[in-house]
Amino acid sequence: MNDYELNSLAYKEAIKYDKRTYWEYYFSLIRTKHLIVFTFYTSTDYNSIIIKISLFLFAFAIFYIVNALFFNDSTMHKIYEDHGVFNFIYQLPQILYSTIITMVIKTILNLLSLTEKNIIEIKNEKSLTMANNKMKEKKKCLLIKFILFFIFSFLFLLLFWYYISCFCAVYKNTQLYLIEDTAISFGISLIYPFALNLMPGLLRIYSIKNKDKACLYRISKILQLI
Repeated sequence: MNDYELNSLAYKEAIKYDKRTYWEYYFSLIRTKHLIVFTFYTSTDYNSIIIKISLFLFAFAIFYIVNALFFNDSTMHKIYEDHGVFNFIYQLPQILYSTIITMVIKTILNLLSLTEKNIIEIKNEKSLTMANNKMKEKKKCLLIKFILFFIFSFLFLLLFWYYISCFCAVYKNTQLYLIEDTAISFGISLIYPFALNLMPGLLRIYSIKNKDKACLYRISKILQLI
């Protein structure tokens, strides 16, 4: 079983099959949730590398557009008061909000475009005949999902390009601010998984080693989705 399959096990199955240490589980979360690691370094999953790269590029575009949407009259006035000097403290709430919004959108996009869950459903069928029937069913669904994903991605990228072009043409002196905000937001999204994924393993490993702790195990599974 790969990382996704092990992390999705029911409690009794996890007690029986999941023999990983805390750090092995921790790094499995990094491989499945860290944007760069998941896109370019995770090779044991059942997701299309083309889809993963497309999601990576689309996520960066979302970072850019969400940060641009947060620029308003008060932001422009603050830039004027600071004589164009980047004020990190003032920009921090905007950066954090845009990071959270972008990661929520990215999570939804992952659910709509990634194939691992569908492949595992086929893999878990009890017979070859059932697996073949499931494969034909899933193949049609995935084909439709991929077509819709690329159509909507292309349309949204065109919309993002138009808005960013207009924004940068009107607010020429704000372009550097926008790039800095986007870079910081993107950087935060690459750093926070290392801290956020420390907690689930503590609950999971403890609940597996000490039986009858199913409640803690369920909490760890909820935390690993964040």
